[in-house]
Amino acid sequence: MAGGQHRSEHHLAEPAPNDQEFAYLLRVAATAPDHGNLRPWRLTLVRDEGRAALERCFADECAEAELRHGEPGESAQRAPLLATLVFSPQRNDTGRGTPVPEWEQLAAASAMASSLVLLLHARGFGSIWRTGRFTESERIRNVLGLHQEERLLGWLYIGTPQRLTPSKRRVTEDVTDRISVFAP
Repeated sequence: MAGGQHRSEHHLAEPAPNDQEFAYLLRVAATAPDHGNLRPWRLTLVRDEGRAALERCFADECAEAELRHGEPGESAQRAPLLATLVFSPQRNDTGRGTPVPEWEQLAAASAMASSLVLLLHARGFGSIWRTGRFTESERIRNVLGLHQEERLLGWLYIGTPQRLTPSKRRVTEDVTDRISVFAP
């Protein structure tokens, strides 16, 4: 992990973390900020035959989309493990203060996912975050067993990086224009 930087890996192969290692990394990632400790997310791991079934759903969606839009498809075979991130907003009926708004719960799910990516990278695994039109597919929602109130946020494709060329160090950008100081 050069200089603490993470980069998306486009070529991923075996091995990926096994279920036990993934569960450990998720326990650590779940310590990310989460007001109310609601854990408004869940993950569905897709491996082996599951990837083949998801690939068929992707292909069906692509066939329909190509007829409509001429768009290329996505492959569930690009990595040995796909961690499907599902946003599951929780009602905060504990009576301890005001409910946690949905936007804040979405931020908590995003913080957990970001932490998970960094943990995977630190362990030598590679990943790439994939979203797109499949997150809105009713067919895919049904196959993955999403509930009506849940949102499919995307997939974290995970495996061991297979770099075709040496990776270049990212140049950090000047972002000081994004900082202001409040002075009453």
